[in-house]
Amino acid sequence: MNAPSARPARVLVTGASIAGPALAWGLDRAGFDVTLLERSDRQREAGQNIDVRGLGREVVRRMGLEDEVMARLTGEQGTRFVQESGRPYAEFPRVEGQDGPTAEVEILRGVLAGMLMDRVPEGVEVRYGDLVTAAEQDPAGVDVRFDGGAQGRYDLVLVAEGRSSRTRRLLFDEWTTYRDRGVSITYGTIERRDGDTDYWDWFTGTGGRVASIRPDDQGTLRASLSFASDPIGFESLPVESQLSILRERFAGAGWQSERILAGFEARPEEFYAQRMNQVVVSRWSTGRVALVGDAAWGSGPTGMGTTLALVGAHVLTGELARDVRSAGDSPTAAFDRYERLLRRYADSAQGLPPGGARALHPSSRLGVRAVQAVHRVSALPALQGLAQRHLLTSARHEPVLPDYPFAQAAEPGSTHRRR
Repeated sequence: MNAPSARPARVLVTGASIAGPALAWGLDRAGFDVTLLERSDRQREAGQNIDVRGLGREVVRRMGLEDEVMARLTGEQGTRFVQESGRPYAEFPRVEGQDGPTAEVEILRGVLAGMLMDRVPEGVEVRYGDLVTAAEQDPAGVDVRFDGGAQGRYDLVLVAEGRSSRTRRLLFDEWTTYRDRGVSITYGTIERRDGDTDYWDWFTGTGGRVASIRPDDQGTLRASLSFASDPIGFESLPVESQLSILRERFAGAGWQSERILAGFEARPEEFYAQRMNQVVVSRWSTGRVALVGDAAWGSGPTGMGTTLALVGAHVLTGELARDVRSAGDSPTAAFDRYERLLRRYADSAQGLPPGGARALHPSSRLGVRAVQAVHRVSALPALQGLAQRHLLTSARHEPVLPDYPFAQAAEPGSTHRRR
């Protein structure tokens, strides 16, 4: 047992989106001395619809956030696959107690991230506008250098960044591979019009082009345009160049493509692009450093990213709290238990339907008709359950979530930090 005067373990958490604030909340409650670092100079409030499924719902309950989350759902009533005219040909309604293409919990990423940040206790040091540029560890701790010139020594470093995590590249590059899925996707916000519905409408065009619009709870619509391509560096181009390429790619695509493009151009500050790829890391920890969330298992377009981030942060906190409470305690056993509990679960979430994202972006009219046929068959009432289990990524190899003492006293609706 640690001596009463032992110093609490000092933990640096990098990334303040979903996993990072969840870690900071739990670690502070478990008695750690926590610093939360975010590269952006302020909290990022933009983002698209995200799902909270399965075990993610349980973590939200344990954090005392369920009522607040349920009060801020986007209102999405289901998913419809539409023809060029806009007429639906296959429909998956939202069903209470089930998670189909539209999950029971659909919420804007920025809204959920704000709720999580509001739960971060006042005792946590939150630092914006800085990032890790170097980290060297020894058996007793990690020496970190920051872009702003500061240096610090920590007992643990937990990397809760995104798929393109810079800190992961610094420390886990030799264990990391990337799976490119052959598709670039762009997101933005567009104005809502009379006649728009509360469904997620999805249109598959020829030429490897897909467009979609879905509701939010702010009186606008969230939209996406995606296209099949080899890696061409599209995602790193200036926004003006990206929009110009989209104009060329989606010329004549049909449905509401022109409207979406015009909406992107009207709100360039909310427009962004991503490559559909997956991060595969063969080990999630080394020494006193561990990965969690997309930095560890960036799953790409599977609908499980937010859930995995919440569950990963919760389990990692709980396992560390079992036997790493003071400076000098080794995290090795806790990191090992964390990975054993979640490895198969996270790996299964990286699975995609046959053909993956590229198959959802057919080039020919024959290919479009084939995709539409799959949608129609999958939407048959007798087959919807089967289709959702096998054509969508769902919670397979779901672990039993341990009961962690730090999460037992969460007060529903309470907040600790205001932005």
